[in-house]
Amino acid sequence: MGIQSQTPNCLVIDFRDPAQVSGWNPVNDRVMGGVSTSQATATIDGMVFSGVVSLENNGGFASIRALPCEYGLAGAIALVLRVRGDGKAYKFGMRTDEAYDGVQYQILFATQAGEWRDIRLPINEFHSTLRGRMVQAPTLDPARIQVFGLLISDRQAGPFRLVVKSIQVQF
Repeated sequence: MGIQSQTPNCLVIDFRDPAQVSGWNPVNDRVMGGVSTSQATATIDGMVFSGVVSLENNGGFASIRALPCEYGLAGAIALVLRVRGDGKAYKFGMRTDEAYDGVQYQILFATQAGEWRDIRLPINEFHSTLRGRMVQAPTLDPARIQVFGLLISDRQAGPFRLVVKSIQVQF
């Protein structure tokens, strides 16, 4: 991973505020016939992304996505997620437009079961994807980021639970 920035992190979203969780909606493998489930729930600790990943009917992913918003991230070099996981790997995604289906920029991160961790996600390490496959796309421009999302996939069947306390940015 990259070198830590000497500037302090700036808070983008504090999920301990239930209003920050209300705009996050599930987008699961049901769009292609799967039966996985997920939801975003507000708790005192933050937003809980939870559900069950099923491999039935060629499924295998669950995700949540925020409503489009102007985040003002021009000049950002990294995002920092404060999370408590379940030991599974997740992907954080960002979109630079409001399209429901299109290119998104993703990065994989691991969690430690039951431990709070600050996960630093350098902007230059995000990969452009379309429906889970790597594609050629313009370099991610932080000034254009409009949508955040979380995803669990990669055949990690069974229940999952990820608590996200906050999203911060480093400039």
